[in-house]
Amino acid sequence: MTHEDIVYDRRVRVIEHAARINNVSEACRIFGVSRKTYYEWIKKAEQYGLSALLPRDRRTPHQPNAMSSEEVAVIVSEAIARPTLGPKSLLRHLKKRGVDRSASGVAKVLRRHNLGTAKQRVIALASLTATATGQLIQAALEGPFGFCQYASRPGQVVALDAFYVGRLKGVGAVWQLTAVDIATRIAVVQLVVGDKTAAVAAKLLDHLKKALRRHGITLEGVLTDNGPEFVGRAFQARVGELGLHHHRIPPRSPNHNAVCERFHGTVLDEFYRPHFHRGRVEDIALLDRSLQAWVRDYNEERPNNGDYMRGRTPRQVKKDLRGRTRQTAA
Repeated sequence: MTHEDIVYDRRVRVIEHAARINNVSEACRIFGVSRKTYYEWIKKAEQYGLSALLPRDRRTPHQPNAMSSEEVAVIVSEAIARPTLGPKSLLRHLKKRGVDRSASGVAKVLRRHNLGTAKQRVIALASLTATATGQLIQAALEGPFGFCQYASRPGQVVALDAFYVGRLKGVGAVWQLTAVDIATRIAVVQLVVGDKTAAVAAKLLDHLKKALRRHGITLEGVLTDNGPEFVGRAFQARVGELGLHHHRIPPRSPNHNAVCERFHGTVLDEFYRPHFHRGRVEDIALLDRSLQAWVRDYNEERPNNGDYMRGRTPRQVKKDLRGRTRQTAA
């Protein structure tokens, strides 16, 4: 029995009881209704029949700032396409698609659609992928985290590290060589197929120097762990040829390279997991193209809400540091 049926039954019983005892006041007292309400019911029943005593469906109130169904659809689709991003991080992507809402408003929409947590959104994306392609994907492990480091100027210390992407079918083992400028957090990445040797890491230095030059940064020093790719002769020789300072962290102390480790956690959550959940990757060139596009967005558009960055992008941090240098010189 529905709520409407219960209300209708009570109204009919009031009218029937009043007719049976021939006393409206007593019937209204017993059922706890006013005589005015009773006579309104009687009037409706006489004019339109007993069916008029059914309660009306309440019209949904109009809210001036209510989200349209189109906006909700965009929010849900963006959240599933970028499952590891929270409501605040999704705002800039939504704005590009014409949806300008607050983080709390986006969070409410996601909770209503059972997408309030990153785990729920990853499951939704994996389910869509399985439905479309028949491919089921296991969730990856959590990425590393660390504490903040410091450099007084861009290029003074650039953190280097290697990140294992995985073994791709038809391609082989894929590694990501990562460089993150400590002062600005500008990132440069390069994918490597096969073994990450010292010769490969040495070529990264040349690529890094050119990439930082495009940002107006001069490479002065690098920070690495004690992996064979960074202590090998080829890498050490290239460091000397370029006149770089080579800082090495203590053994078994990845937290001393925290900036790079934190970037690996971000690229894992925001790029690799969503990218691999969308389908199987068999072309290293297409993967690298997508990765480089994500890194450009990371350097230029994506706000970083960490304690050091305070909502700025690496490009904005570089601009702020240059402005501060000019003021000091003046």
